[in-house]
Parts: sequence; structure tokens; C-alpha cells
Amino acid sequence: MTKAGTTLTATAPAGPAGPAERLPRRRGVELALIVLAVLLSVYGYCAVGLARTGTVPPGAVGYGAGLGVLALVAHCAVRLRAPYADPLPLPIGVLLNGLGLVLIYRLDLETPGDRAAPAQLVWSTLGVGFFILVVLMLRDHRVLQRYAYVCVAAALVLLLLPIFFPAVNGARIWVRIAGFSLQPSEFAKVLLAVFFAAYLAANRSALAYAGRRLWFMQFPTGRVLGPIVTIWLVSVGVLILERDLGTSLLFFGLFVVMLYVATGRTGWIAVGLLLAVLGAVAVGPLEPHVHGRIEDWLHPFASIDAGQGPNQLAQSLFAFAAGGVLGAGLGLGHSVLIGFAAKSDFILATAGEELGLAGLSAIFLLYGLLVERGYRAGLALRDPFARLLAVGLASIVALQVFVIAGGVTGLIPLTGMAMPFLAQGGSSVVTNWAIVALLIRVSDSARRHYDGRVAP
Repeated sequence: MTKAGTTLTATAPAGPAGPAERLPRRRGVELALIVLAVLLSVYGYCAVGLARTGTVPPGAVGYGAGLGVLALVAHCAVRLRAPYADPLPLPIGVLLNGLGLVLIYRLDLETPGDRAAPAQLVWSTLGVGFFILVVLMLRDHRVLQRYAYVCVAAALVLLLLPIFFPAVNGARIWVRIAGFSLQPSEFAKVLLAVFFAAYLAANRSALAYAGRRLWFMQFPTGRVLGPIVTIWLVSVGVLILERDLGTSLLFFGLFVVMLYVATGRTGWIAVGLLLAVLGAVAVGPLEPHVHGRIEDWLHPFASIDAGQGPNQLAQSLFAFAAGGVLGAGLGLGHSVLIGFAAKSDFILATAGEELGLAGLSAIFLLYGLLVERGYRAGLALRDPFARLLAVGLASIVALQVFVIAGGVTGLIPLTGMAMPFLAQGGSSVVTNWAIVALLIRVSDSARRHYDGRVAP
């Protein structure tokens, strides 16, 4: 019985939520793209041989078979343990790694006494092996959150380790023991991404809302802000002690990006840029190695004007100009004139000269697509740690490509870092395969538990 004028509305009890939508696995698409990536890599290898000697290189079949077997085993591991994973990251990694081997082999032909392709192939094999190990053994990426402080401790040890070894080309970034060399900072960046994701996931509310408002943004309390300041000081310390501008910019930029994603406060980007500028202004005039790179960036043709010939940056700019739109063709460029860093820091100049603007744009699109798939996997996840981890790993690739490409094209000062997958460097290629493996694991979780609210 109700009062007059009162309307009763019957409401059905809320039932249990429906099961998450199962997306197609798309492993067949992945396999088709892997085959295409291997064929393109073999074609590039043959094109170099035809351009240099007029014949197909005798090792073309072995190169194609080796790359194909590695890619197929990696695909089988994904099919077995991560069947819902994004189908694009693995083929992109195979194509970029294969293209890198082709470019290094092409430069080896100009430097018979310094062959890097065989060693790079071994490191690529180890990298794919590590990819397979991560995909098979890491069943749940959330396990990494438990070891956040172990990761940051290990990362700091790795970053400081090169201080006790001799400098190489002006920078202390290598550990050399009995003819074996390792760049610890490459492994440290992944460990730092894990720590940042765990720390920000646990403190995102305090970073975004607690504390005192100053000027244009909300500053958290000192207890929460302390690690941020510590990271800035460590980045500057690495720059001073190791003369490694690239590593400093990379992990400081990584933290700023992840902090912005965790809090949604654009003011953190402004603060990060301000701190980076202050650090560069303070250290640049005091550190000769960094100061020299800034001078080369500001005046790339000063050595030509002084009658000393073009420096590495000037030769790189000449290589890009000579490539034009379509390039000179694989094996027909002269980027080896850049010098000792042609296979590492400046390998992008070889791609620009021989593949042209069109080929260089395709390479950047591959990197952009890899980063986009990482961000997309993060957006599809509701777990804060997983979301930040995916964004952090993708941002490592994005920042590294920007810093390296900007350096060799004269946009920013040179940093001496390795282009992901393309450049000579065993530590780099192994680490990048680890990043792809973690993105595969995260994307499998995102697509497996897709709820329809965010596009996968």
C-alpha cells in the first residue's frame, strides 16, 4: 500500500557480471608477419651482396634459416604460454633485428679487420633465447611487483659498476673482463622500469592529491617526494661520474613520463624538463666530454671550417643528405666514412643514406608501432602496476629512439646510446628482446581479460 501520487518502480536485482569477452588469438597473423619479416631480412642480405660483389652472398641460406628458426621457436613459445598476446611486437622485433644484422654485415664489408656481424648474430640468438625464457617462465607479470626494491638495488649497482673500469671513447659505460664487454646500464633500465611502476602504483594517490599546492601544481609531502629528488640526483651523478649523457636522460625521462601517467598531472612534465635543464646547465660547462658534444651539436661544421675535415656528426648529416628520398641502395652508400661509431651510434645514418627518407620513415613507423602496442596493452589493463609497467617499457623504446635519432640528425646533442635492435651491441639487443617479452606477457593478460571498456 502506498500514498497517493507515489509511484513505485520495480528494479530487477543486479545479476553477476558477464564473462569477459574473449578476443581472437591471432597467432596465425603473427606467424605470417614473422615469415614476411624473415623474407625481408634475407632480401636485404642478398641485396647487399649483389650490390658489392654482383653475386648472392654464400651465407644467405644459412642466415635466413637461422633467423627463421629463431623466430619460429619464439613464436611457438608465445603460442604455448601467451596465446592471446598482441601479434605485432614479435614480428617487429624480428624485422628490426634482421635489418640490423644486414646493416652491420654491410658495414663489415668496408672494414675487413673489424667484423661485428658474427658477434651480433650470437648476441641476437641469446636475446631471442632470453625472450623465450621470459615468456615460458614468467606466468604472471604481477610477480615482479614483489621484487621492486630488489630491482632498484640491482639497477643502482649496475649503473655504478662501470665507474671502476677504464673509460671507452670518453665515457665510462662499459665493463670489460678478459676480452668480454658488457654495458650494465642497458639491463638497469628494465629494472628501473619495474621499480618505478611498483613505487608509483603504490603511491599514486599521495603523489596526485596529498601535499601542498605551489604555483601551478600540487606538490606531495617530502616523504613521497624524496624518491623523485633522489632519482634526479642519481641521474646527474651518473652523468658526472660516467660521462654518460644518454643513460642519464633515459632513466630520468622514463621516471618523468611514468610519473605523469600515474598522476595525470601535466605539471610533472614541466618540473621534469626544468630539472633536466638545470642539471645540463650545471654539468655541461664542468664536464669536458659533455661540453665537447654540446659544442659539436651547436657547430657541426666547425672542424671543416678549421681545415680538419668533417667530424662524425657532419659526416652523418652528409649521409642523410646523400640518401635523398629513395636512398642510394643497400651496399652503395659511403656512411663508413663516419668512423668507428658507424656500426653503433651512427648506424641510422647508413639506413638513411642507403634506404633514403622512405626507408627511414618505415623504420620509425616500426618503432612507433611497437611503442603504440605497448601503450595500448597498458590502457586495456585495470591493474595499476601492469599499466605503468607496459607504459614504462614502451617509453624506454620511445625515449631511446628519440634520443639516438635526434643526436645523429643534429636535433639534440649526441649521447652515445645504441639504436634498439639495429646497432651493434650485445647488451642492447638482449635487453630489447627482454622488453618485447615483457610486452608480450602484459598484452596477453590484457587481451585475455578484455572487458570491452577499452579497445585492445
